[in-house]
Amino acid sequence: MVTLELPTSSTRLNKVFQVHVSSQTRKPGIHIAWKTVTYRSVALLIVAGAAVFLVAIRLTFPQFSESSIKAAGKVANKALERVAGMAPAAGGGVSTAQQAHFTALDGTVRVKKGNGNSWVGADYNIPLEKGDVVQTGSEGMAKVVFNDGTSYTVKQDSLIVIEENSANDQQQTNVSVAVTTGTVDLTTATYVQGSKSQVIVAGAKASLAPDSSAMVRNDPRADQHEILMKKGSGQIERNGEVVKLSNWEKVSFQNQSKTMDKGKEVGPPTPVAPGNMMPIFIAEGEKSKDVEFNWTPMAGAAGYRLRISHNPYFSSLLLDRKVDSPNVVVTGLAQGAYYWAIQSYDTAGKESVESEKNRFTIIPRAKEKVELSLDIQPFIQHGT
Repeated sequence: MVTLELPTSSTRLNKVFQVHVSSQTRKPGIHIAWKTVTYRSVALLIVAGAAVFLVAIRLTFPQFSESSIKAAGKVANKALERVAGMAPAAGGGVSTAQQAHFTALDGTVRVKKGNGNSWVGADYNIPLEKGDVVQTGSEGMAKVVFNDGTSYTVKQDSLIVIEENSANDQQQTNVSVAVTTGTVDLTTATYVQGSKSQVIVAGAKASLAPDSSAMVRNDPRADQHEILMKKGSGQIERNGEVVKLSNWEKVSFQNQSKTMDKGKEVGPPTPVAPGNMMPIFIAEGEKSKDVEFNWTPMAGAAGYRLRISHNPYFSSLLLDRKVDSPNVVVTGLAQGAYYWAIQSYDTAGKESVESEKNRFTIIPRAKEKVELSLDIQPFIQHGT
């Protein structure tokens, strides 16, 4: 009698079917039997054998086995990275160097490359890299923009060094600039979390948060060093001391000072008129225009300082005047574009920081409108 037994699991090939033949009906002859083995079983046997072998080697040659296992691990990791394209751990990517560029130049500005010894005139086509030095003259100004959106406005008689400018595979940037001498205004953008934007002044390192702006002054001759936070927040580190700054807070120190002095700066007045991007019309035939300037009054201010320039960086001034009231009329301004800013000062003569810059343009008024006759043809209606 022949009986068939159905398998309980279709995944095991060795139990697909079994045939039982009674000894009474078995006929003499050659009988063949086989056992089906799966790939999984073979893999498990190999792993078990390798484990037993490694344990035996470990017990017999402990030093040899340990170094061999480490070496094998390194080789395996490299092989996996090459063949499978395995990505490195987060934050552990290799950094690549980046370039910055000039976006504004005025007056005398020169550059010395990190791999050279000679100075060359600054040009918009010169890429700025790690180790490069930028210097402005007494009437010079330069604006440098990095790939992360951070911008540095280098004022007159200043010198900066690009200490770091790189990014990793996680798009995290690292920008660091040292202000050797002079004054620099910097503004950070909204960059990727984990990025760094730093400025170094006489051994103090300022780390700025995104969407922040600050002013840095470094006067080695007078041994005066200052970092002012205009907007946003930042953290200053020096000799193990950490100071946090917010709007209009600053730190100042000297080289021999053990700690930094933290203080509060008086905010500047707000320019009112002429408004930013405001056109001022001049009558036909006139060569100049009288313009009235006014701004918000500041409590405790003894006076105000008005400055007017043809460029937004005030590297050359058309007017630099101190007045007592929060308004003044300036005469004799010809056609063209102008920028103006205002500061307040107290009874001791201490000035506030500079306000935002407003731009206005004096342009000739257009000629009187010419009337044109309009002829209308007879109206014809089509359809309903």
